[in-house]
Amino acid sequence: MTAGHGSYQSEIYAAGLADQVPPFTTNGADLESSAREIMPKEAFGYVAGAAGAGKTAEANRAAFDNWRIVPRMLRDATARQTATEVLGTMMPAPVLLAPIGVQSILHPEGELATARAAADLGVPMVMSTASSYSIEDVAEANGDGSRWFQLYWPNDPDVCVSILQRAEKADFTTLVVTLDTWQLGWRPSDLDSAYLPFLRGIGTEVYFSDPVFRAGLSASPEEDLGSAVARWLPMFTGTDRNWENLPFLREHWGGPIVLKGIQHIDDARRAVEAGMDGIVVSNHGGRQVDGAIASLDALPDIAEAVGDRIEILFDSGIRTGADAIKALSLGARAVLLGRPYAYGLAHAGQAGVRHVLRGFLAELDLTLSLSGNRELADLGRHTLSRA
Repeated sequence: MTAGHGSYQSEIYAAGLADQVPPFTTNGADLESSAREIMPKEAFGYVAGAAGAGKTAEANRAAFDNWRIVPRMLRDATARQTATEVLGTMMPAPVLLAPIGVQSILHPEGELATARAAADLGVPMVMSTASSYSIEDVAEANGDGSRWFQLYWPNDPDVCVSILQRAEKADFTTLVVTLDTWQLGWRPSDLDSAYLPFLRGIGTEVYFSDPVFRAGLSASPEEDLGSAVARWLPMFTGTDRNWENLPFLREHWGGPIVLKGIQHIDDARRAVEAGMDGIVVSNHGGRQVDGAIASLDALPDIAEAVGDRIEILFDSGIRTGADAIKALSLGARAVLLGRPYAYGLAHAGQAGVRHVLRGFLAELDLTLSLSGNRELADLGRHTLSRA
């Protein structure tokens, strides 16, 4: 066991002796306010916005406040271990970068900057189908890093197969299938600005670079963007699938498959019955259904029901390392960090993502040890108390 990621704290304090301070806040919960000051209104609204009145997004955060960590003393936690393995992917901590699309509205290098920062720290990234860059370009930027691919399931099966084949060829090891966004939720922050980046050809590069998709166009997207977007739109949205469709993905993907968007125990059980390898307990960060159950409130019962039969990951509302400890204690094997690293990208590109991620890992590491735990296996419901 090693002291690990918490050393970032010492680096920051040491830099202070030379009058150097972090480039922006180390408080994961304050990143949204910090980003609002520097980001264009439409871009900020797209990232920070939620469905309807924002009650699900609020519930996600409130759910974390309903649990309190109970520190234990004299536990010999000087050295600790945060490394773990999930679905064959080794990671320095139980953290992955969540799939966030259209990152070029945050920084010109977008997903490329994120991929480089993730690889630099050894943290797996989950690339979005709605990326601003192609599968191949993101894989090249990620180099020897660990990477998973998130799928918004195309309505054209041939295009779907082509995208999956490209992702496998580019060494994406696990497929994360988002179930809850087969059409967009009601998002006032985007609607009030009449802003949907996809209609401007932003976040469509996975499709626009796909040979099967391009074969169906009379002119390339570079020559006729409007026609390409018109072909993309009905392919990307508008069809809700069913459990009987899952064998199609298994037929065309050789690695593990994870279903993202599970909130109900029965759906978790169906995922097990369907032979899926993992699920992500998620409500899309509150972006799809207003007034829905908080992901953290759904997690314990799902973990109790199927946690011994399938890998359970978690997202929606994670802001700090302490949040991660709570989710891990309630049954998650790993968490997906979303908006915080996106705000880091907006602040300073690759360096901004790296700063946010190092801070998150440091806080997770320090919270683990200061609560009297030496390794992830020490965590459980006994780690927490209801507020």
